[in-house]
Amino acid sequence: MKAFLIDIALCNGCHNCQVACKDEHAGNDWTPYAKPQPETGQFWLKLTEKVRGTVPKVKVAYVPLMCNHCREAPCMASCEENAIYRREDGLVVIDPQKCTGCRSCVDACPYGAIYFNDGLNIAQKCTGCAHLIDSGWKEPRCVDACPTLAIRFVEESDAQSFINGAEVIRPEREGKDKPRVYYRNLPKRFVAGTVYDPVEKEVVIGAMITLTKAGGGGSRSVKTDSYGDFWFEGLDVGRFNLKIEKDGKSKVFKNVSTDLDVNLGDIPID
Repeated sequence: MKAFLIDIALCNGCHNCQVACKDEHAGNDWTPYAKPQPETGQFWLKLTEKVRGTVPKVKVAYVPLMCNHCREAPCMASCEENAIYRREDGLVVIDPQKCTGCRSCVDACPYGAIYFNDGLNIAQKCTGCAHLIDSGWKEPRCVDACPTLAIRFVEESDAQSFINGAEVIRPEREGKDKPRVYYRNLPKRFVAGTVYDPVEKEVVIGAMITLTKAGGGGSRSVKTDSYGDFWFEGLDVGRFNLKIEKDGKSKVFKNVSTDLDVNLGDIPID
């Protein structure tokens, strides 16, 4: 069984994957795998941009989104015409010759990965470039076009070291749908700031910053860098207490909410 592995930390937002998918499928009829993808309105692989924080503490991440080729695909269960099938390699394909255009799979997909082609009256989505795989290609076009190896297409059994530390889109559905597109380094919340000495009018290097989850749950510590900056990344949504310490001086922020990413700005310590 094949799986897609996506490392967000390696993605530089070049959009090669999205363009390659469009190039392969727009205007090309790959029946019985897929009818032509429309030139506009559909992205079977879509690169989304996530901008977080406020200037100057800003992080940008790019997240490729596609069909998850689920083991327990809700689209398959919804199709009364048996037009959606899973191949031996795990790729889930909508047969364009059997699809009647009932749209049930479009409504059933919780990931928004299935599109409807009004002109052809059929549902369409990522096929994992099954037509290329069957002709001898080792990987889909999106994977082949990725210059940083942020997207890989591998045997799932050979990727357990990656999968064990990975996440899926909509993790609350993981146990039900069993998606097979695994992500590392998905963007989460961060808390950041810059510490400075208002008397010396210099940034403070090496200040100890401790972030503790309010109500218990462990703590994390970092030191300010040569610019006086500190970052806590990969945080869950919640409330945190933050303490800054340096040379007997300290400052405390209580109940810092990570409903959004937090830039505490320039923080004087005196």
